[in-house]
Amino acid sequence: MKKPVRSKNQESGIRNYKMKTKIHDSRFKSPDSGKSFGFTLIELLVVISIISVLVTVGIVSFRNSQLRGRDVQRKSDLKQIANALELFYTDYRKYPDSTGGLISACPYVPASGSGTTCGWGGSEFSDSRNIYFKEIPKDPSNGYSYYYRIVDPPSNQKYQLFGRLENSEDKNCLGGSCIAPPVTYSCGSKTCNFAITSTNTKATE
Repeated sequence: MKKPVRSKNQESGIRNYKMKTKIHDSRFKSPDSGKSFGFTLIELLVVISIISVLVTVGIVSFRNSQLRGRDVQRKSDLKQIANALELFYTDYRKYPDSTGGLISACPYVPASGSGTTCGWGGSEFSDSRNIYFKEIPKDPSNGYSYYYRIVDPPSNQKYQLFGRLENSEDKNCLGGSCIAPPVTYSCGSKTCNFAITSTNTKATE
């Protein structure tokens, strides 16, 4: 039986088809298994975009969790300092003096009725008999600090303790505004926006 005779155009078309098939196989198939692999440019761009979005969201979430954690620490620090101030008041019927936003009782000298200025993050709040706070805490972030104020010197019956919260949406910020609080005291490089006070006063007095 005679084989069918192909024209030159048919032969050329067959060769082109075989060449294209080889090129396709060499790019997307494993020479050993014959399985397809790889991605198109559009698929790669989509994957890269998704990864970029996830990384961005992750970084923002991580930073927000960090600043919220520091705010929790600030609230806890001020509460503990307030407890120590109340213990001091129980002993002396007054709160310690304030000097430049610092507590003046490290140590407190009962004979003179005055004390040495405390530094945030290292000083011991005490007198000759009691330790009210072994080490007064400092703000967990560089550039920020706490602020202590006596409202009614020299009787010292009212105090205010201030801090600066980083979370701009915190509901405990003074006046309901973390960005524009109703006080002007400086908690380091920023204006204080959170406070704990003695029960007979308020942060804005």
